[in-house]
Amino acid sequence: MPLNLLRFALTKDHPEPRMFRQPDRLKSSYDAVIIGGGGHGLAAAYYLARDYGMTDVAVLERSYLGGGNTGRNTTIIRSNYLTPEGVKFYDESVRLWQDLSQDFDLNLFYSTRGHFTLAHTDATLRTMRWRAETNKHIGVNSELVSPDEIQEACPQMDLTCNGHAPILGALYHAPGSIARHDAVAWGYGRGADQRGVEIHQQTEVLGIQVKSDRVTGVETSRGTIETPRVLCAVAGFTPRLLQMVGIRSPLYVHPLQALVSEPMKPWLNPIIVSGNLHVYVSQTARGELVMGASLDPYELHSTRSTLDFTEELAAHMLDLFPFLSHAKIVRQWAGMADMTPDFAPMMGRTPIAGFYLDAGWGTWGFKATPVCGKTMAYTVANDRAHELIQDFSIDRFTRYELIGEKGAASVAH
Repeated sequence: MPLNLLRFALTKDHPEPRMFRQPDRLKSSYDAVIIGGGGHGLAAAYYLARDYGMTDVAVLERSYLGGGNTGRNTTIIRSNYLTPEGVKFYDESVRLWQDLSQDFDLNLFYSTRGHFTLAHTDATLRTMRWRAETNKHIGVNSELVSPDEIQEACPQMDLTCNGHAPILGALYHAPGSIARHDAVAWGYGRGADQRGVEIHQQTEVLGIQVKSDRVTGVETSRGTIETPRVLCAVAGFTPRLLQMVGIRSPLYVHPLQALVSEPMKPWLNPIIVSGNLHVYVSQTARGELVMGASLDPYELHSTRSTLDFTEELAAHMLDLFPFLSHAKIVRQWAGMADMTPDFAPMMGRTPIAGFYLDAGWGTWGFKATPVCGKTMAYTVANDRAHELIQDFSIDRFTRYELIGEKGAASVAH
């Protein structure tokens, strides 16, 4: 470390304030409790305080802030989905993303790169054309591009994929971006804290009190809280919380793994996704390649990493980029993806009055962080679903009115 930088770090003349307070104790009651200190929970707290003046709010996190799926993803942001409901929802999120750094006065390293979803078969190419037309109809910038255009944007790619799966075209989504995931959690956490919201880490929820089908309180490892409103935003832990209030859901949880390479000089500007090869990759501002694939094929509530995943992903990466054969992998991680049958989220009110749900995010929750915070804050404050999430209600499964987002969400996270 340079001496001048060390001297600045140790001086008392320029003290750096903490990102947020650490309250000593829980109060006996709050106007609202948010379970889950990840991006979605913190964003809801931020917008509740900023937009609706609800500051008597406690965010409860069983571990540390942003330690769940918010810190266990590949940070891809896009809105090139397949259904009108999904496209409108994620397009609003992209719009919100673009102003977040200014809102927080914090550099989120938000970087617009462009997003290529590769097609290796005629059937996949037809789906890309379908998505492009759906996107254009709603005003989202997506188009079908040729192999030559892909090669021009990424000359390092082997378009034959080593002869295994030649690339026939791609869906190009110009607004596709990446951001720094931990900074998003810090920004929302600090903004909520500055407005009076309490953030309690290392506070596990042990039970939720319900009387006459209405929420009345939350039991935690640090005491019991009285509250008329509870928002559940815990991703892969959602089934456990729903059991506490007696709600059944079609959620199933699979591990989703990713890994990162050693830093290298910048060479990959766009985000590359291949549903056929089950691989996606982007390069960070620090030069690392962030890579992921599809869900692990077994249902498991675990964040364990596996060698099988690394070997298979590396093989597909070398099909696309043979020159990476000597690149080193420096770390690997896994998240718990809460999947719904139609690959769309479950959001809004539930059969238990005062209990609100933000779940079913599977592999696409990070990109929705801002719009989830905005819409869930509106829903909690007004006790009615925001118009953007009305189609995502949990009771759509009892009505058999599924949304059908799998074609745009299963791999292209």
